[in-house]
Amino acid sequence: MFNRIRNHSRAAGAASLVGALALLVACGSSSNSTPASSSSSGAAAGLTVPTAHLPVLQKIGKGEGQLNLIAWAGYLQPQWVKPFQQQTGCIVHATYPNTSDEFVTLMNNGGGGQWDMASSSGDADLRIIYAGDAHPVNMNLIPSWKQFFPAFRAPPFNTVNGVHYGVSLQWGPNVLMYSKKAFPTPPTSWSVIYSKKYAGKISVYDGAIYIADGALYLKAHNPSLGITDPYELTQPQFQAVVNLLKAQHPLVKQYWSSAPAQISAFANGDVTVGTSWPYQVSTLTGQHFPIGAVIPKEGVTGWADTWMLAAKAPHPNCAYMWMRYISTPKVQAEQAVSYGETPDNMLACGYMNQIAKGSCAQYHANAPAAYFKTVALWKTPVATCDNGKPDCVPYVDWVAAWNTQIK
Repeated sequence: MFNRIRNHSRAAGAASLVGALALLVACGSSSNSTPASSSSSGAAAGLTVPTAHLPVLQKIGKGEGQLNLIAWAGYLQPQWVKPFQQQTGCIVHATYPNTSDEFVTLMNNGGGGQWDMASSSGDADLRIIYAGDAHPVNMNLIPSWKQFFPAFRAPPFNTVNGVHYGVSLQWGPNVLMYSKKAFPTPPTSWSVIYSKKYAGKISVYDGAIYIADGALYLKAHNPSLGITDPYELTQPQFQAVVNLLKAQHPLVKQYWSSAPAQISAFANGDVTVGTSWPYQVSTLTGQHFPIGAVIPKEGVTGWADTWMLAAKAPHPNCAYMWMRYISTPKVQAEQAVSYGETPDNMLACGYMNQIAKGSCAQYHANAPAAYFKTVALWKTPVATCDNGKPDCVPYVDWVAAWNTQIK
């Protein structure tokens, strides 16, 4: 149950999300595309969170003996789950969705009185929060939270008007991965995945949120479009990105939503270059495949995950015990090395190197603030831009374009 590889598409488009999306489409979001400082509110213009004033737990009491989690596969490995169960008596039960949309659905009605928490990503968090499905969290009960990098103490994707709805977990970039057999010299630009030279050897992420990767590329290569945020696109900007990805389509060998599928495609030589996660890089490296990865000069998109507390969590004491436990530097280090991502706890670096020499630097756990600025973290595109104007293309239109124009 706990040793499955993460296998998911953080793609959008489930019809069951119309209600949550409608709220965000109408009102917009002010979250930043890069990790925000602790002063960021994440508040959407003119929109309130239905659960904002629910009372928070003031003291962690006796555990209920059970904890029901919605998690990305690979996030609940026995290495750190078994010690938690032994220490707390809270037995973990989990379900593993394949998409961010499935996370949102499972968290409907506050988790339905069944689920306690979800390890949701930045393209789902605000949908869950503004739908009233997340519960405010008392961060004073999570001491290790104070050890987090400032960017992840109160980021706009899980904190609204100073109210926390979960605890930040880990994050990672969507890197440019390449076979060293095909690229003796590392590529420096995303241009390789738009080049006819590599037609039939390109692998890209399968999901509407991938449109942001195209926007990031055009932001650098077509400045006349005026793109400032890859998740906030006016109609002309959006159409330019759609046209770019439509032109890319005949060149693409693989649209992947499963990490193992991409790993297999690279190992077999079916593809040689594409968008990927650090997990695939580390797995192929472990298999002694000549693989490389870079942060191209245009920058990258990325994800940041949060353990979100369900509004109707049936086991709140065990949920707080989990948040307190999973935020500690040693456990954060274990997950970071196991999955191949970056922990939010600043003190995890030393533990990472004890587990795997050099892993702290490999996953940028000791990275300066400048590194964070190269990563445009996923957020839900909404109609109201950060400047307050209703000029941006909403998420539902991204999904429609992905499904009907690009692929």
